[in-house]
Amino acid sequence: MEEAAKTSVVCVTGAGGFVATWLVKLLLSDSKAGYTVRGTARDPGDAKNAHLKVLEGADERLQLVRADLLDYDSVASAIAGCDGVFHVACPVPSGRSTDPEKCSQERCPKKDPLKGRRSLTGRRHSECILHKAEVIAPAVTGTLNVLKACHEAKVKRVVMVSSGAAVVANPNWPKGKAFDEESWSDEDYCRKNGDWYYLSKTLAEREAFAYAAKTGLDIVTICPSLVIGPLMQSTVNTSSKVLLNYLKGEHDTVENKSRDIVDVRDVADAILLAYENPEMSGRYICNAPAIKVCDMVNILKTLYPTYTYPKSFTEVEGNLVYSSEKLQKLGWTFRPVEKTLGDSVESYRASGLLK
Repeated sequence: MEEAAKTSVVCVTGAGGFVATWLVKLLLSDSKAGYTVRGTARDPGDAKNAHLKVLEGADERLQLVRADLLDYDSVASAIAGCDGVFHVACPVPSGRSTDPEKCSQERCPKKDPLKGRRSLTGRRHSECILHKAEVIAPAVTGTLNVLKACHEAKVKRVVMVSSGAAVVANPNWPKGKAFDEESWSDEDYCRKNGDWYYLSKTLAEREAFAYAAKTGLDIVTICPSLVIGPLMQSTVNTSSKVLLNYLKGEHDTVENKSRDIVDVRDVADAILLAYENPEMSGRYICNAPAIKVCDMVNILKTLYPTYTYPKSFTEVEGNLVYSSEKLQKLGWTFRPVEKTLGDSVESYRASGLLK
């Protein structure tokens, strides 16, 4: 790929989301000489997208357009005329979902023989349909719609945000070895454990590279771990809830697992680097050094001693370790965890999530 032109038009899918918002801010910033950004949203006029309109440079170089990932025509219209595309949009469920692949199978809960007892079977089937609609379809079908539109529009490069979830659910990976880009989550293993988000991200990323191999479309993927950092949007995303729960003492006892986290601003930097650096290809894990939950809580206690924190920790086995060496070799750096945690809390306080 030729070096990206700084005045080019680029599309960011799901522009109002946590990661996408920081990417839009970065693309609009004066220090980057100003891309013209076309951001997609299912409802551009929704109040939850208002924060985008007040970003520096938004008046001149940000256009919000209506697009639904499952509506190809709307996606193609948004991408037409763009030099590059950042495919960031993807829902993150707040918990483990019911099996979204059972709906078309004989064992689907809707076919439960206990006819008339809709209080159970009706609810279960509704959840089946809901999670298929919210997780699998946007991740896989939505990604293919975006890539097809990019190919037809002759987009120079697509940077797709995948996830560490597409990397670490791999029971065959050597014990003690840090997960790197060669590891892929095992699809059958994800199905067996009901890890539908992990499965959706794995399927979507594999489909992306299969499409690239078939068409020649230039695709780079970024696989971040748990993304935290300051919020700009009005809604609280799932990964930020993890940190908020520690600050609010939602549980007296928590697992002292090793958390692989990364600052949302560092993820945005990685995404832009993947677009602008012609040497980058394939997939890149994006992760700062792992930290134990008790150490995160201790840092927060030092910075903000008045909040209600977990009182005790239980030790757990099987902590995961990612390697971002491939990305760091290209100049990517990450913020200190103290900076990430402090800035996160300040944003929560400013938005009224914390007092």
